[in-house]
Amino acid sequence: MLFSNISFAVNKGQRIALIARNGIGKSTLLDILMGKTDYDNGKITWRNDLKIKYLPQRLLGDEAIRLLGDKASIEEFQKLSGGQQKKLLLQQALDNEPDILLLDEPTNHLDLETVVWLEEYLRNRTTRGEKALTILMVTHDRYFLDNVCTDIFELDEHSLYSYHGNYAYYIEKRAERIEAHNAEVEKARNLYRTELEWMRRMPQARAHKAQYRIDNFYEIEKKAKQQRNESDIRLAVKSGYIGNKIFEAKDVCKTFVSPRTGEQKVILQHFNYVFSRYEKLGIIGNNGTGKSTFIKLLLGEVPVDSGNWDVGSTVKFGYYAQTGLQFDEGKKVIDVVRDIAEVVDLGNGQKMTASQFLQMFLFSPSQQYDFVGKLSGGERQRLHLCSVLMRSPNFLILDEPTNDLDIPTLNVLEEYLINFQGCLIVVSHDRYFMDRVVDHLFVFHGNGKVQDFPGNYTQYRLEAKGDEAIRQEAKGERQEAKGTKNKTEQKRRLSFKEKRELEELEKQMPLLEAEKAQLEALLSGGATNPDDIAQASARYKEVQDTLDEAEMRWLELSEIGEA
Repeated sequence: MLFSNISFAVNKGQRIALIARNGIGKSTLLDILMGKTDYDNGKITWRNDLKIKYLPQRLLGDEAIRLLGDKASIEEFQKLSGGQQKKLLLQQALDNEPDILLLDEPTNHLDLETVVWLEEYLRNRTTRGEKALTILMVTHDRYFLDNVCTDIFELDEHSLYSYHGNYAYYIEKRAERIEAHNAEVEKARNLYRTELEWMRRMPQARAHKAQYRIDNFYEIEKKAKQQRNESDIRLAVKSGYIGNKIFEAKDVCKTFVSPRTGEQKVILQHFNYVFSRYEKLGIIGNNGTGKSTFIKLLLGEVPVDSGNWDVGSTVKFGYYAQTGLQFDEGKKVIDVVRDIAEVVDLGNGQKMTASQFLQMFLFSPSQQYDFVGKLSGGERQRLHLCSVLMRSPNFLILDEPTNDLDIPTLNVLEEYLINFQGCLIVVSHDRYFMDRVVDHLFVFHGNGKVQDFPGNYTQYRLEAKGDEAIRQEAKGERQEAKGTKNKTEQKRRLSFKEKRELEELEKQMPLLEAEKAQLEALLSGGATNPDDIAQASARYKEVQDTLDEAEMRWLELSEIGEA
């Protein structure tokens, strides 16, 4: 079951984003609204005179013919790049001036300039009085959500939750909702212990009690097992050793010649660059300027016309391709991973089974035994990412990694890349993602011109706007950050005693985390004796308090140590 008894209304001029984890039913809900998919029960009511336009995530078969008109148009359309296809479909949808626009991942495959233009266009179109455009969209682009949306609908646990505000507001209110939910669960757990003791008495002792109390016990039991703790999900994968020599591009040239028109397209022209150890590079530029080709040249998948790449002997590439991997549809998810390795080396002597590793990529134990053919597009991309990282590469190359990934997966991936002890090149249109994980950019302007910009995407946009005041503001922020760093460097270092304390805390905290997990399992149904439950509950509070204190002290000492 994807969702049950959900109700919502859409009003003129609203810009609503539908958010959920992959596989929860976002695209299915849009298909239901458009009459493309049946639903079990309920009622959908549209105003009679509405002009509706739907932009699906992918265009296939009859849907393509319906939107484009004929097979000849479709043939010309397969020849276009993903970004060019998306632009054409957007233009067609917007030119018809619909009353309501349903968009499924509208920013996927678009270059950054087009995404920024689309944001501005959609904001303006929804403020035109009687002709205001209403939007219901599925997107994972967090800056787009913040800049465009007035409301967020979230599908979660088979229900729909509504938030009147943008993405930042949604994050705040969702955290409050989950905190309140967990508080209710904790109350249910306390009551559950009492009712469990009563239920375990002799059957004849229960026979004279009201049936409603027995029924109520099972409701309490269900509620007591609904604790949510999503923030603990972390990727912890060992990267292989990487030497000082990474790669050097020496006078690389590459030009494509169109077989149809004979027109030349310059990708690189006498390109030279020395890539540094632990460098994290973002690549941006309009569609068709050569971003993906640059990666294929580096990997040796496309030959250079002249010049060469000199790659270090310790470099072990991990390549996440935009096109994804072709998996055997009849294989189970767990078997795909086990074919690569039964056990994953996390470093520091820690290992993880294939099943445990999949759980870090948000595949529940039950989902791991689903056939690949049942996976959604985002779940397939998640499996692709899993298969790349479990090989422990020391140089990651990610080509549009955010397409089809849901926001929880993106958050996990970003944290991993920020702490990745290796090299990184990422091509992405996701500005939020780029701002978090890269330290400088290659900007592909076309005709072989590649600009090396020392900053993230937002800083580049500020510079590119050409406004002197904005440039000075950005420059001031960088100098302020540099000044703060210089001041920090003057702070004191850890004493010998504090270093020893920090080392002990780093040993103690994993042990406390492990004991906490064991106690949670015990309290969630593993224990049957009331005395054991009481003792475990008391110990759980002690462990939690000790762990909180240890984490606070570790943070204090770490901040000094990083000065």
